[in-house]
Amino acid sequence: MRFFGIFLLFLSLSSCTSQTKKINGASFVAYGIPVDESHTEPLVTKINANFAAVMPFGFIRSLNNPEIIHNTERQWFGETRAGAKQYSEELRKQNIKIMVKPHIWIRRGEFTGFLNMETEEDWKALENSYTNFILEYAQLAQEIDAEIFCIGTELENFTLKRPKYWNNLIDDIKKIYKGKLTYAANWDEYKRTPFWGKLDFIGIDAYFPVSDEQTPTFEKSMEGWLKHKPVIKSYSDKFQKPILFTEYGYRSVDYSGKEPWKFDRSMTEVNLEAQVNTTKALYETFWQEDWFAGGFIWKWFVNYDKSGGKENNQFTPQNKPVEQVIKTYYSLEKS
Repeated sequence: MRFFGIFLLFLSLSSCTSQTKKINGASFVAYGIPVDESHTEPLVTKINANFAAVMPFGFIRSLNNPEIIHNTERQWFGETRAGAKQYSEELRKQNIKIMVKPHIWIRRGEFTGFLNMETEEDWKALENSYTNFILEYAQLAQEIDAEIFCIGTELENFTLKRPKYWNNLIDDIKKIYKGKLTYAANWDEYKRTPFWGKLDFIGIDAYFPVSDEQTPTFEKSMEGWLKHKPVIKSYSDKFQKPILFTEYGYRSVDYSGKEPWKFDRSMTEVNLEAQVNTTKALYETFWQEDWFAGGFIWKWFVNYDKSGGKENNQFTPQNKPVEQVIKTYYSLEKS
C-alpha cells in the first residue's frame, strides 16, 4: 500500500509539472472576402498551426473620441461579426482552434495605448461604446465555442485610468462567454495591467527588444531574452497563470531585434536572416517552458501565394525562410 501511495503521488506531481499542449497560433488577418479551404489550409501545411486569432475591428476617429464604430457595411468583411464567424467556421474545418481577438484602429494609426478622454462624460461614453463592442464579440465567441476570448488589445491608458470599469466588464463578459479569457497587453504594459487575477492567461504582445545588431545573431538574441524572461515568469508565478504571447514576431529587416514593434517605412532593408535568428531565439527561450502557453505569430494573410516573399520587409513569415523555423517548432507536439 505504501508503494501504491508513492506511485499515486508521483503521478500527481507529474501531471502538475508536465508540459501542456502548446498554442501554436497565427494572427489571421481580416480581408474583404469570405475565406475557403484555399485560404485556411496553408496554416496547417506550411506552419502546422493549431490555433488562429480571428480579429474583428472597431474604429475610433481620434485619441479623444469616445465612439467606437463597428460591424458596419463600410468595413471589410473579415472585420465584421459575420466575417469573424465565417472565418472561424472555415478554420474549424482544418481542426484549428479559435481565439476571438477584437482590435481597435484609431485614425491615422495612432497607438491605442494612448487613448484618453478629456472629460468624465466622455469616459462614460467610451465605456458604454466599448461595452457594446466587446460584448458583441463575447457573444460571438460563445456562439462559435471559441477556445479563447481576448477582452482587449493594447489599451493601457484606458485600463489604468478606469480599473473599476474593466473589473465590472470582465464580470459581464463571464456571464456571456464560458471559455478562457485573456487580454493582449503591450510588451511594456503587462506589468501594470490591473486585472490578471480575473483572467485565464497573462496575454502579452511580445515585441521585446533583444538585440541592437544590424543582423541579430541567434546567440545575441538569446542573450537579449535573459533580462526579460525572469520578469515574465515572475508574473506567471505571482498570479499562477500561464503566459500567452497574444502576438509575437519580427520583421524581415535590418535591426529587427532592436525595436520589434516598429512597422514604419523608415526601416526598409530586407534582412531574412535577422528574422530567422530572432524568431528561433524566441522559440528556444519559451516554447519548452511549462508556464508558457504558446502564442500567435504576427501576421498571416489569407491569400498565401500573394503574401510575403523574399523581397518583403514586413512581419509576415509567409514565403520566407522563417516559415520553416515556425513549422519546426510548431511540429514538436501535436494537439
